[in-house]
Amino acid sequence: MHAAPLPLTRDVVLVGGGHTHALVLRKWGMDPLPGVRLTLIDPEPTAAYSGMLPGHVAGHYDRDDLDIDLVRLARFTGARLVLGHAEGLDLARQQVRVAGRAPVGFDVASFDVGVTSDLPDLMGFAAHAVPAKPLGPFAQRWQAFLDAGAKGDAAVLGAGVAGAELAMAMAHRLRGTGRAVHLVERGTALSALRPGTRRRLMTALRATGVTLHEGTEVTRITEHGLVLSEGREISAAFVAGAAGAAPHPWLARSGLATTDGFVDVNARLQSSFPAIFAAGDCAHLTDSPRPKAGVYAVRQAPILFHNLQVAAGHGAYRRYSPQRDYLKLVSLGARNAIGERAGLSLQGPGIWRWKDRIDRRFMEKFDRLPRMAQPALPWPRARGVREAMGPKPLCGGCGAKVGRSVLTRALSRLAPPARDDVTPLSGDDAALLTIGGARAVLTTDHLRSLVDDPVTMTRIAAIHALGDIWSMGAEPQAATVNLVLPRLGDRLAARTLEEILQTAESVLGAAGADIVGGHSSVGDELTIGFSITGLCPRDPITHAGGRPGDALILTKGLGSGTILSAEMALEAPGRIVAAAIARMTRSEGEAARLLADAHAMTDVTGFGLAGHLANVAEASGCGAEIWLHAVPHLDGARRLAAAGHRSSLYTQNRSVAPDLPETPEIALLFDPQTAGGLLAAVAPENVDDIIAALHAAGYPEAAQIGWLTEGMPGQLDLTD
Repeated sequence: MHAAPLPLTRDVVLVGGGHTHALVLRKWGMDPLPGVRLTLIDPEPTAAYSGMLPGHVAGHYDRDDLDIDLVRLARFTGARLVLGHAEGLDLARQQVRVAGRAPVGFDVASFDVGVTSDLPDLMGFAAHAVPAKPLGPFAQRWQAFLDAGAKGDAAVLGAGVAGAELAMAMAHRLRGTGRAVHLVERGTALSALRPGTRRRLMTALRATGVTLHEGTEVTRITEHGLVLSEGREISAAFVAGAAGAAPHPWLARSGLATTDGFVDVNARLQSSFPAIFAAGDCAHLTDSPRPKAGVYAVRQAPILFHNLQVAAGHGAYRRYSPQRDYLKLVSLGARNAIGERAGLSLQGPGIWRWKDRIDRRFMEKFDRLPRMAQPALPWPRARGVREAMGPKPLCGGCGAKVGRSVLTRALSRLAPPARDDVTPLSGDDAALLTIGGARAVLTTDHLRSLVDDPVTMTRIAAIHALGDIWSMGAEPQAATVNLVLPRLGDRLAARTLEEILQTAESVLGAAGADIVGGHSSVGDELTIGFSITGLCPRDPITHAGGRPGDALILTKGLGSGTILSAEMALEAPGRIVAAAIARMTRSEGEAARLLADAHAMTDVTGFGLAGHLANVAEASGCGAEIWLHAVPHLDGARRLAAAGHRSSLYTQNRSVAPDLPETPEIALLFDPQTAGGLLAAVAPENVDDIIAALHAAGYPEAAQIGWLTEGMPGQLDLTD
């Protein structure tokens, strides 16, 4: 007898993708607690590893070398990933407030949000400088400074160890360019170090050419640099803040006990609210205070992992006992470093190689995630089960649709409409109805979950369903919501429904449609669908209106199926996945308005560009020519297609033109799209103006990709 999946009964929410949480996620993926829905909230798809930032600034590491890929890690763990800024906490409702979306409820939560070196009270800092923490935005700004090739010096505010290390890295990277690096400290530089280590670092600062300004007060920052208290100025085109570690302001307003804004935790890493834990730099160890250092965050991970599972299940808590001292490794710009512990300090290239080895081994934990064994097929089993399952897991979204040829054969057996108020249309995106003299269109669409966050999945599913209405030139009117929820405890089911409905109301309301009802049931996985009506104030745009010579416009890049297929295999970079999801959640409503005079239009979804264009061309009695060089792609899609990644629907889509060569560009023509763009046939004399308007309206990849021709109906021709 087939065992039903266990219901999920507890929400464990990790806020922040810091080092501790990253290690907890990795361990959870190898040893999950059944019945827990694990969630990670972070504003970015990657988290920068602090130990390698100076090496990146100095040029020893590429940008990608210091990124922990949170999208990939969440997929490995089975966690849902919420990409958003946590901005508050509601203890009474046990919810984390996240910018731009419904709150995230929790039964157990943990905070590892790091710190900031922002200087909000320093005039001009927000406009003309960047804090060294969080690390991701700082690394992006530094790279932009280098790429711009801008003239001008760099400056670092704060001459602690972190500031000095950063300044030496900058000086190494800028050597030979004629640009100086200034290190500015209001007090005494490196005052927290032992005398011997301080002398070594001061010597290293001088050797790298860093200009040190001690006892110097900065009163404001301008676009030209630093203005000092005595009126003197230091010219700088790039200014970084490294003057200490400050907690994120919202933590002090959270209702949790804090010390100087840092969350107070006991030896269990548990806050004043027993269901909430904290770790890393944002936490203050009340029993044994320690400085902010990555070594403590890393060693907290096994204890936090254990105690989170205890809080969500059963067992006894464990205590975290931090070591009294730790090894401090400070890079000196070049491949040289100082190591210090217990008063003993050593310096040289060998110390740098030691540090490099430690850092790389840490990152390998996330680059080389262990392969988890897949459950074996049962035996005995019916003939053909293995073949029906295919060589890879079934994709979500449109990659899980029935193929074009299978669907066409099934629909061809349906009788034509018997009612005179239902207009038969050949393969169009929605049905045309006449109701009380008014014309309306009706469509229904649903998607298997392709991301585990119900809010993101709802946005994608709503945009996907609205595409059928927009592509016919109709105005969305009303919608019903059709849900299959996985097995959840009552509390989790209520939270999930609230997130889905609040999001659906927002997306559909923005498009002009009201939710008027729906249906829900329980199954093995989350499926979200919508049935939507739209009003036609003018003749609907059908597949059949295209004319030879019409220009073909595509409003969104191709590749979502390829990217999501690679992501399921843990082989798509998180930034590429996040960018693709951002495109999938972008409304095509304004694009539809700008294409209102199109002769024919469709949305590009499960059958891929080639399949949907073939439908339009066949219905219009035309052929079509596609310009391969002009077809836009989502970031990273071509590279992943070249690596052989294909969605599970790809083979069926390819049957439209099986004789074409297998190149990445051609493969992407058959890639099933989820919430894809609009494909419109427009009068050729209008194409330039329409594309310019689409670019101005926020559709930067919109492009003419070819023509309709006088060729055989439905025939597709390609040109480079």
